[in-house]
Amino acid sequence: MVLRSCWKSRHKTSCRGPAPCWVLLWFCVTQFVLGGGALGETKNVVQKDAEFDITYNDTVTSENQTIYAFNHTVSRNKSEGVRVTVDVSQGFESPILFVVRQKQAVLSFQIPLILRGLYQRKYPYNHVGRTLCQPPTRAASETQYFFVDVSTLSTQGTNYQLRVSRVESFTLHTDKKFSFTASPSQPQYFKYVFPDGVDTVIVKVNSDMTFPCSVMSIQDIQCPVYDLDNNVAFIGMYQTMTKKGAITVQRKDFPSNSFYVVVVVKTEDEACGGPLRFYPLRPDELIDAGNRSKIIDVIVTPAIKSEVYVMGMLFCLGIFLSFYLLTLLMACVENKQMKKSEVFQIPADMSPAETGQTPASPYEYGSFADNGSTLSSEAITDSATSTDNNYGYVDRSLDSVGRSRHESLSSVEEDDYDTLDDINSDKNIVRTKKFLYVADLSRKDKRILSKKYQIYFWNIATIAVFYALPVVQLVITYQTVVNVTGNQDICYYNFLCAHPLGALSAFNNILSNLGYVLLGLLFLLIILKRDIVHQRALVRNDVNALECGIPKHFGLYYAMGTALMMEGLLSACYHVCPNYTNFQFDTSFMYMIAGLCMLKLYQKRHPDINASAYTAYACLAGVIFFSVLGVVFGKGNNVFWIIFSVIHILATMLLSTQLYYMGRWRLDSGILRRMVHIIYTDSIRQCSGPMYIDRMVLLVMGNIVNWSLAAYGLLERPNDFASYLLAIAICNLLLYFAFYIIMKLRSGERIQCLALVCILFTAVVWGLALYFFFQGLSTWQKTPAESREHNRDCILLSFFDDHDIWHFLSSIAMFGSFLVLMTMDDDLDTVQRDKIFAF
Repeated sequence: MVLRSCWKSRHKTSCRGPAPCWVLLWFCVTQFVLGGGALGETKNVVQKDAEFDITYNDTVTSENQTIYAFNHTVSRNKSEGVRVTVDVSQGFESPILFVVRQKQAVLSFQIPLILRGLYQRKYPYNHVGRTLCQPPTRAASETQYFFVDVSTLSTQGTNYQLRVSRVESFTLHTDKKFSFTASPSQPQYFKYVFPDGVDTVIVKVNSDMTFPCSVMSIQDIQCPVYDLDNNVAFIGMYQTMTKKGAITVQRKDFPSNSFYVVVVVKTEDEACGGPLRFYPLRPDELIDAGNRSKIIDVIVTPAIKSEVYVMGMLFCLGIFLSFYLLTLLMACVENKQMKKSEVFQIPADMSPAETGQTPASPYEYGSFADNGSTLSSEAITDSATSTDNNYGYVDRSLDSVGRSRHESLSSVEEDDYDTLDDINSDKNIVRTKKFLYVADLSRKDKRILSKKYQIYFWNIATIAVFYALPVVQLVITYQTVVNVTGNQDICYYNFLCAHPLGALSAFNNILSNLGYVLLGLLFLLIILKRDIVHQRALVRNDVNALECGIPKHFGLYYAMGTALMMEGLLSACYHVCPNYTNFQFDTSFMYMIAGLCMLKLYQKRHPDINASAYTAYACLAGVIFFSVLGVVFGKGNNVFWIIFSVIHILATMLLSTQLYYMGRWRLDSGILRRMVHIIYTDSIRQCSGPMYIDRMVLLVMGNIVNWSLAAYGLLERPNDFASYLLAIAICNLLLYFAFYIIMKLRSGERIQCLALVCILFTAVVWGLALYFFFQGLSTWQKTPAESREHNRDCILLSFFDDHDIWHFLSSIAMFGSFLVLMTMDDDLDTVQRDKIFAF
């Protein structure tokens, strides 16, 4: 009955005009299905022929429905947008439903438009503007009809204003800026068509207003277009933005060679790092969002061409391969010099003065005079050994040393030597001398130490394999998720200089890490060459190789080169999808490098008492463990920072004690009693200064630095805990390196020209590298939208940004730092070890 009455009462007047008669039939079916309690009621359906750019002021009730019929000409070669704008006055009891029916799409929305925020907050909007999706057409020109239906269940009349207009600038043009205004209830989108010869473009969206927070999206040409806050993430690529946003779009991803640029303003700013206003959370309470209009500029620019990719890769390879060429030339020159110097052999009994070395006396070595006390516990130890500073040094004939080199490494173990009671007694005497020489701390068999330090290399190689494989798998998964979901907020790129290649979104950031790998491999080759030369010298019983200079142990060098290569690989993995959860990949081997460099510095003059590989890597594993805890739980967690600061200070004190007493102390139940005794005898009973003055100066400075860093962390609680932990490692490394250089010069030693050039070159490169590092093109300490405010264009070859240059320079600087460690003691190669100070 409802269908029959509906059709009989309206068919005579409703089928006139451009609208087909099936339109009214569709409404009768709709009333029958959705009318519910309206059975038996007669409703008036009025259809009007409407025109563009005219505002229609009408009233709608539950008794009448209005249909506005529009027609327009669609051309295949011209894109023209159509926008529907509706404004409803306040004070209505039921929402008004607007349905726009097109040839191949239906758009519906209600007034007030209810958009939800966090915690189910509801924001009503009475002014709505929507752009209609343009159906594709195959004809050169076609007239299409669409209808706007207005209805409500309110018994009271509600006034509304309807206006349908053409969007003249619906199509974006390359390199032409276009400005528009958007709001949560009035999103905007525009069409872009790839011109001939352009396969990749960058869509840049900018605004002078930080808030309100907005979303830019790239969607394929299809209906419907998802242009509301609650559905914009359903399809395509999207990212939040405040002032800046950029998405690189490739033609291969859009079969129609065109796409929509959609801009939506969010109902709340929390996603962009803005404040979340407090409201009373009452059920079904509507909240006035206020004015959230935002003026936005959009511009589409062509991306770089394939020639720029090739130029960038050649540039990257050229820089680092030049270091290989320079190293080869220097090796040729060095070989010629060695052949010339083979005819000149320095006798084994030549004095240090004849070799050009003038080590200072023990009294010149100390920077502070001893107070002369003989009653302190340290002075008592010294008095037993002061009669012969070289006590315990073992003179061995060249024949016996030469024979020992040919014995099996597996036949001698370090424990076989250290567990003898007489040797333990000897260590207590030797290592507590006031003035120590390298000969005092290089008494163990070279075969044992060589085996001990080779473990560093094999352990880090094993760690690298087991660490890198799951990392590679994880970042591939990250990249796949980004490509499938289109969520550009997962990864913190510099979107203004992120050049894709294949499935990778920022190939330039990955390529720039090649320097770490190539220079790490070059350093391994240099060390291998030095190792071979040293082994040949040992075979021919060269006196300088056997009994002069800093003892040559290359295991730590091999570990350092491997760590540098792994830093490049893992940094590249991190830059596949940089974010806070995988920042550990970028820093783990930085901790390794800093730790290995400090161990190598200490090993140079203390080869017998340096930490074993197992102990060292266990400590570094603890550092990485705290790094993970800090990233996950450290942000704003007072308990974590208190625990970490206490552990940091205790570790600093224990390490200081270990270094000061050269390992000749015990951590047991009697430690407190011995501490009280020393304080009583050295500070209360008499005022005694420290016996190892220079060592004490280093440790006091180190404690000041570490206590200050611990206090800073406890008070400021930086969000980037991984970088804070790395800063602690670097500060300690720089402090120890500076102490080493100062003590080397104070001991009468000199720095050769090559080492000096490396030091100056490395210092300059580190300064430039840090300048580019602190440019801060992105930061995962903020929201993705806030991070994009720091994005900047490429600055080198239109391919590399500031962070890429940091990769270039820092890899060179690390390589130079390794060369400094390798060459800084070459001046001692002809000095007997009982004349080289251990500090």
